[in-house]
Amino acid sequence: MARHACLCLGVLVLACYVSSETRVKRQEDDPIGDDVNAEQLCEGRPADEYFRLTTEGDCRDVVRCDQGSENGVTRLASVRCPVGLAFDIDRQTCDWKTNVKNCDKIEKPRKVLPILKTDEPICPEGKLACGSGDCIEKELFCNGKPDCKDESDENACTVDVDPNRAPDCDPNQCTLPDCFCSADGTRIPGGIEPNQVPQMITITFNGAVNVDNIDLYEQIFNGNRHNPNGCQIRGTFFVSHKYTNYAAVQELHRKGHEIAVFSITHKDDPQYWTSGSYDDWLAEMAGARLILERFANITDASIIGVRAPYLRVGGNKQFEMMADQYFVYDASITAPLGRVPIWPYTLYFRMPHKCNGNAHNCPSRSHPVWEMVMNELDRRDDPTFDESLPGCHVVDSCSNIQTGEQFARLLRHNFNRHYTTNRAPLGLHFHASWLKSKKEFRDELIKFIEEMLEKNDVYFTSLIQVIQWMQNPTELSSLRDFQEWKQEKCDVKGQPFCSLPNACPLTTRELPGETLRLFTCMECPNNYPWILDPTGEGFTVKK
Repeated sequence: MARHACLCLGVLVLACYVSSETRVKRQEDDPIGDDVNAEQLCEGRPADEYFRLTTEGDCRDVVRCDQGSENGVTRLASVRCPVGLAFDIDRQTCDWKTNVKNCDKIEKPRKVLPILKTDEPICPEGKLACGSGDCIEKELFCNGKPDCKDESDENACTVDVDPNRAPDCDPNQCTLPDCFCSADGTRIPGGIEPNQVPQMITITFNGAVNVDNIDLYEQIFNGNRHNPNGCQIRGTFFVSHKYTNYAAVQELHRKGHEIAVFSITHKDDPQYWTSGSYDDWLAEMAGARLILERFANITDASIIGVRAPYLRVGGNKQFEMMADQYFVYDASITAPLGRVPIWPYTLYFRMPHKCNGNAHNCPSRSHPVWEMVMNELDRRDDPTFDESLPGCHVVDSCSNIQTGEQFARLLRHNFNRHYTTNRAPLGLHFHASWLKSKKEFRDELIKFIEEMLEKNDVYFTSLIQVIQWMQNPTELSSLRDFQEWKQEKCDVKGQPFCSLPNACPLTTRELPGETLRLFTCMECPNNYPWILDPTGEGFTVKK
């Protein structure tokens, strides 16, 4: 694997720089030094936390605790970032050296943890202990604001330990159409036999819709490719605001594709999303929906999906906002590669898999929101060969896919993995630029779509169509008349709503010095819409 092959989604992942188990072994066997007491350094420290032994040097070297040796002795496994990069202690990842501001730090700041498990209770019923031993009401833990003097009530809030976390799945209480869960996530809705389940394939795109990619979308969704029920195949577009042509979005919507939100600013600071406040998520996502509805003339309340930039999930705050704003689903959480893929689920109950990636900020509480989980793709060239390759959630993050032939194998291997097990929806998630980077990628995707459409049990659907089927599970024998998939946009004919959109040259004080063109079939606003002024009519919030 190339050293820089894992520069994906704007985040550098440390593990990507270790090209093989052999290299890890060699590094771990390098002597750290006799004066280093690994047992002391590792006491109480998580095994996956990297830290420095010294702040001298070029900021590339870190270690972690390894207790996996045969004799049970704790060792320090060393890792070095590639030349030109440094290790960011706070974010636990390699990044360009100019971006790393904590080379003077040995380790991540230690947080005081609450006392949640004791042999004998130390607090009255209904209360829990802070790290200091003080008792506060249980519901105050993990509510987003510190109530303990040592702030420990906000330091143990993951899916596994939040004292107010969502309960484990209870199929007796969680029933369709409003709720769906299963213990391991692999159960088929409605208890339908796998050979009677339509194999749904969802093609999604992230980012701006504009002249750079409209031709690609027209080639894939050319109006001549139909599902077995006679309806045109569908995709879902998670649209970010800047540089988007809203006349083109309006045309995608007219043709029956699903439009969802991907934020207004798409800020390149991952921590902004991971630690975003309720108001941040409200401004970014509800604001993006407002812009789409107004300037792409989408008036049917169909924008109900959210995807977090860089897939950096915003924890409970993101999902509280979504519920309040009537967003139906999120499509940002990834499930680790497993033998059987996972079906989408609602978040009334605990998520049925580990919080994989996403900076480990998955929602821990109960939320009335669907999670259109992103099953990792198996990117091995030969799935029968048990080589150790991590899965990838977005197709363009599968760094070993370099040729059309490899891409074709990836598509068919993963289709078979879903099709021959529980037929959970197969998600193919793209940035358009990757498909356009090589003509053979686009050609292989189109070839795959046409090959799958020759089957009578494979459907290319939008994400909302997946939810519609799950809410009303219908066997293949009755699917041709499934009304939710045969609405007025089943087979779209006719011309675009407008062939000559307004090209509005606009500015906003939020982006000083920039003039941006807003293409829309609607009237030009006064300002370029942005986070404090999503309508473009003028600022309602003062800085």
